[in-house]
Amino acid sequence: MPVPTYDNFIEPILRFLVKHPQGADAKAAHESAASSLGLTPEDREQQLQSNGQLVYKNRAGWAHDRLKRAGLSSSPKRGWWKATDEGIAFAMQHPAPFNTELIEKLALGFLSVKLKPESSFSTVGPDPAPPPAAPPSAMISPDDRLSQALTELRQSAASELLEVLGHVSPGFFETIVLDLLHRMGYGGSRSDLQQVGGSGDAGIDGIISLDKLGLEKVYVQAKRWQSSVGRPDLQAFYGALAGQKARKGVFITTSAFTAHAAEFARSVDGIVLIDGVRLAELMIDHEVGVTSQAVKIPKLDSDYFDEEGV
Repeated sequence: MPVPTYDNFIEPILRFLVKHPQGADAKAAHESAASSLGLTPEDREQQLQSNGQLVYKNRAGWAHDRLKRAGLSSSPKRGWWKATDEGIAFAMQHPAPFNTELIEKLALGFLSVKLKPESSFSTVGPDPAPPPAAPPSAMISPDDRLSQALTELRQSAASELLEVLGHVSPGFFETIVLDLLHRMGYGGSRSDLQQVGGSGDAGIDGIISLDKLGLEKVYVQAKRWQSSVGRPDLQAFYGALAGQKARKGVFITTSAFTAHAAEFARSVDGIVLIDGVRLAELMIDHEVGVTSQAVKIPKLDSDYFDEEGV
């Protein structure tokens, strides 16, 4: 039989997580939901034509995405799902089975909620305005639906990236940052980007040579932090740059910069700030730790059917 749509996975996923208040491996949640929905071994072998992912795991993942947006579940670490206190209370207040209206609300009612990593933070600027509520599907053109889907997929990938980045080692995070900067065009080759983080690094984690002789350099500080980066951290970085007689520096973090830190960066020359949200966007744009796939969209070639030109 066809694998049910993702909204059918919402209740089984939540019920399973409520039974495991300490959280559970995502794979276990996938299998539990599949069993609850009566999926056969053959059903579980069905794959998405777009990328070969197993359909039931994909739909279970989107169901969990909706639960997270509703505040009923969380991902404390990669591959680990856990019901929130609100999720446990919600399940107790709504005995099985959820009615159609409730499922629809969970599936569609929280799409404007912006997912953030478990240690929440704010970006340097004001949060972007939530997208307008989607009109009924009958009012949306196929192109608009595709655009909405791509936007949602990008937001989901960015959220996953921030979760993963929050758990990598500090040394590997520095490597990721230098890989990104190289993909962005800094340095003639990857060897022009040097990782120097460690004791005695004076607040410098990487150095980028912009020319072959190393006459022009950019100094990098990469911090995998949970709390926001404050003005004292920026002042220390600025002091480290001065100690190197450097004119250019990039401070990259998985969290965010306080308003005072951002104000300090604007008051001096040569410092660029990249917070976690911007970092995830850049990694997606430059395909660092992210893969993209081409989608072929059929469009009529009107020139081909122009008989007057034949």
